Amino acid sequence: MTRRNFLLYSSALTTTALNADLLFSNDIYLSPSEYSSLLSLDSKLTKIKRHVGFGNFNLISYGDALKIAKLNSKIGAFSSNELALIDRFFYEDPSQYGFYGERTCYDINNAISKKDVIKIPHTGHYIFKGIATQDYKRIIGDIGDTLYLTSGVRNVMKQLSLYCSKLKRVKGNITQASKDIAPPSHSFHTIGDFDVGKLGLGAKNFTSAFARTDEFKEIIKLDYIKIRYSANNSDGVRFEPWHVKII
Repeated sequence: MTRRNFLLYSSALTTTALNADLLFSNDIYLSPSEYSSLLSLDSKLTKIKRHVGFGNFNLISYGDALKIAKLNSKIGAFSSNELALIDRFFYEDPSQYGFYGERTCYDINNAISKKDVIKIPHTGHYIFKGIATQDYKRIIGDIGDTLYLTSGVRNVMKQLSLYCSKLKRVKGNITQASKDIAPPSHSFHTIGDFDVGKLGLGAKNFTSAFARTDEFKEIIKLDYIKIRYSANNSDGVRFEPWHVKII
């Protein structure tokens, strides 16, 4: 954390222990005003997801979200501060936070047509037609029906929502959030990758627990599959044994 950000942020903290942690941390945090905008942005994105439905929210564009929010009085148009935060998260260079993965999307208005994706039954998720669908079906065929899709296509707004939710959980720590969730313009889910998990493992599918499952041990034996973020990867991302690399 820079000295300026520390002085700004420390006024919003309430515990001595947390202040001590920040004092000795090099992590970068949102300022108090940005954190306030983050909370309202996160709430607004959640309302849009409820309005359009979980599956559709994976695909909607930035323009769709703006229109939905403006026309629905229970959601309300995005504020200038919320829009500024969206622009920041999409356009800034995340290497300053320790995220070195490549940019996968250059257009904040990126559109994904339903004719280019396939919805996987009982998951609420989509996969791109072509190689992604072929590999998914092949994995399920080779591993068995204890393996299932936990996350597929994510357009910019879905990735933004995940990023904001993570930022909220880590109290505005952008450095920490960027290790766990790719910024909205840097997710391979926008162009092909997907996540898989073990049936019955629940939220632990997104932890190192998945790497200890028989399903994962079988996946890494497949010669046509690679894991996007291996342990100690050069992108600065945590180990993601569930994240299947397509492109």
